[in-house]
Parts: sequence; C-alpha cells; structure tokens
Amino acid sequence: MQQDYIRVETPSCHISRKKEILKKYPSVTSLQGPYFPSFFWTLGLVLLQWTLAAYMGHQSVGWILATSFLVGAFINHALYVLMHECGHNMVFKKTLANRLLGLVCDFALLIPGSQAFRKFHNMHHRYLGEYHGDPDIVSHFEARLVGNSWWKKILWITFFWLSQALRPTKLKSVQVLDTWVVINFLTQLIVNASLLYFFGWGALLYLGLSTFFALGLHPLGGRWIQEHYVTKEGQETYSYYGPLNLLTFNMGYHNEHHDFLNIPWVNLPKLKKLAPEFYEPLKSYNSWLAVLWKFISDSKMSSYTRIVHPDKIVH
Repeated sequence: MQQDYIRVETPSCHISRKKEILKKYPSVTSLQGPYFPSFFWTLGLVLLQWTLAAYMGHQSVGWILATSFLVGAFINHALYVLMHECGHNMVFKKTLANRLLGLVCDFALLIPGSQAFRKFHNMHHRYLGEYHGDPDIVSHFEARLVGNSWWKKILWITFFWLSQALRPTKLKSVQVLDTWVVINFLTQLIVNASLLYFFGWGALLYLGLSTFFALGLHPLGGRWIQEHYVTKEGQETYSYYGPLNLLTFNMGYHNEHHDFLNIPWVNLPKLKKLAPEFYEPLKSYNSWLAVLWKFISDSKMSSYTRIVHPDKIVH
C-alpha cells in the first residue's frame, strides 16, 4: 500500500490557469458575482424536505429508509451545495445574509454544519493540497487506518460525514468553536426540537437518513472521490460532467470552481464553454458510480492517493 501522499514541489495549477484564462478571455469576469435565485432554491428545498418529513413521520421504517435513499439524499445533497454557495458569498452581496441563509440550509439536514463548513472550506481553497492547511486532506492516522482494503474503504465512504467532521482537528492553529458555530448549534437545536414536536420521530429519522446517504455510500458518494483523488498522473483536481449535475447545482464542475471561486453554480458550464481548450484536455468523469467503484475495487487507490504541496503556513 502507498505509505504517503503524492508529494510535489510545484504550486497548485489553479492559480496559473486562472491568470491565463483571464488574459485570454477577460469577459469571464461577467460570469462572477452572487446569484440571488439560489435563495428561492434553498427555501423551496427546505420546505420540500419538511413536507416529506411530515409525511414520513407516520410511515414504516422501510418506507422511510427507501424514500431517504431514493429522494431525500438528493435533496439534502443539493442543500449542501447551496450551503457551499453561501460559504463563498455567492447568493447575496452581504456576508451576513449569506451566513444566515447557510443556517437555513441546515434546517433540513439536522446537523449544524454551515458555519464550520464556511470556515474550513475556504481554508481548503486557500491552502489546497497542503497537509497542515487543507482540511480536506485526511490525517496520516486516518489514511493508514483505512488503507487500501476494499471493505475498509466501503466503511470509510459510508461514514464519510464523520471523517469530514474530524479532519479540522489536525489543524492545530485553527479554533473550531466560535460565535457563529455556537449560533448554528443552538438554532439547529431549536429547529430539530420543533420538527420532533410537530412531526414526530419518524420525521427526524427521515431527515437524518437523508443526510447520512447524501454524505455517504450512495450514487452521489462518488463526488467525494472525484474531486481530488488522482487517477491521472500530475492532475490534482477533476470535474464531473454527468447528468447528476442537474440535481446538484453543477457541483461536478470542480476544476472550474477552483479556478474561479466567485462564479456561481449557474455559470460554471458557461465558463467551460467559454474556455474549452483549458478544460476539455483534462481528465473528467461522467459517472459518479464508476468513480466510486474504481476507488473501492482498485487496491492501488487509498486516502493517500492525492497530491500534496509544500506548506505555506507555519504549524
């Protein structure tokens, strides 16, 4: 098994590619800026999940399980994408409004994660591929624990939400708890208690399982591997152009997103169309299921199969 990450001395490709695209296509700046309709998508999806949760509150566990896997997971995954948009201030012009909408995204997810996600996801962009700065990189302990065993990789993806929650603990210089994280926790506690009171335990089970599948072993789960796990030598980031982008607000356009953080989800396909010579030569995917199967079945792939750059921060 691979015992370390793929270490390179070169900086991230996204900085240089962004400069080249801006130089050749200065009109790309017209694609940037907040996209207000995401606000209505957020409210609509939260209300849809609450409606389904109210109905599921009176159904059998089997129906709840099936509906959360086949329907709820897609809705909650989409809400995580909208939370991601809020984290980049891509819904409103004001940071406060984006933070508040991030809280709303959590209303159907049960887990109060929007404010911590905002902090650590922006660190992922700022310190992409740096072990001590990028929260998206698993710790050495976790990588060695999972190894390249197919069944351990299945368990790891199944409980991927737990892996994501624990990764920031390796960033010793960053305080996880702050005022917004506390507000997020208390707000979600009130929302969850209200859902329980009005809709019952079945509703909470439905929403909890929807989040569990949205972040784990599911056709959507290939996204977690697709984004940064290396399947072509030297390529750090990968995009997905398959049909599930229609249900995930173009989250598959990952190279494009890392190049231009300020382009909202609706304009990412326009960026690829504007500058095809920069993106079409890169390896990409059209099936998240195929990505997932490749990762699980290939003994050469593990949590170590990703590019790591030299740290720029003091640790």
